[in-house]
Amino acid sequence: MSRDDSRTAAKVMPLAEAVAGHVNDGDTIALEGFTHLIPFAAGHEVIRQERRDLTLVRLTPDLIYDQMIGMGCAAKMIFSYGGNPGVGSLHRMRDAVENGWPRPLELVEHSHAGMANAYVAGASRLPFGILRGYAGTDLVDHNDCVAFIECPFTGERLTAVRAVNPDVAVIHAQQADHRGNVMLWGLSGVQKEAVLAAERSIVTVEELVDELEPRPHSVVLPSWVITAVCVVPGGSEPSYAAGYSVRDNDFYSEWDDIARDRDRFTEWMREHVLQAEVSATA
Repeated sequence: MSRDDSRTAAKVMPLAEAVAGHVNDGDTIALEGFTHLIPFAAGHEVIRQERRDLTLVRLTPDLIYDQMIGMGCAAKMIFSYGGNPGVGSLHRMRDAVENGWPRPLELVEHSHAGMANAYVAGASRLPFGILRGYAGTDLVDHNDCVAFIECPFTGERLTAVRAVNPDVAVIHAQQADHRGNVMLWGLSGVQKEAVLAAERSIVTVEELVDELEPRPHSVVLPSWVITAVCVVPGGSEPSYAAGYSVRDNDFYSEWDDIARDRDRFTEWMREHVLQAEVSATA
């Protein structure tokens, strides 16, 4: 597959418009973030627009994927580790896998290193990535996207992992400028790789600025690799955006009880997501 090189620059637009125009039923979609900058607002908009049959991809799926799965958006998930960080299980994910509610969920499980290499391969437009890993596990027996290969130069036994190329990557960042260039800083996961691997990308940001000021350990994504920029202050809550907000630890604990019960979950989603409106400026 090849990137659509007709794109020249990101467009600044409301989040609802970005999701309506760039997220389709049946898409493979990656909402990436690591500890902070998790794109909750964008995930909620996907839920509100009732996208279905999605393949969700994530290095560490947590509450936003639990919500998307519980609302029937997902048919499949490609992931490494799924849980409520520091709390326990994702109960909506478990219900889908164990009981098929609200619909069955197919799982493709990787190690963290395997998922990261799959994204890197996708970003490099290569068919697979290579690593030393998976030995001693039975993941290879259950995942046809992983295979052992022999190095043609040394004879070493290595692991190949199929590239991940999402239809859409969605991330949250602190800033974008008016030309659509994006900068994030703090803990970073595979946001950069996910955007570069995807055919389309949506980035929600805390604010638009005239110029992106260099910061230590920052990541800058140029506008030509981004499809849409959406200004959504607080778009990563209840996670956080370094320099802008703090993590709502209490909510992560509360979610464990909310998600255990189907009726309580459904009512919470109706009140806090389905009836909510995103305040986003273009």
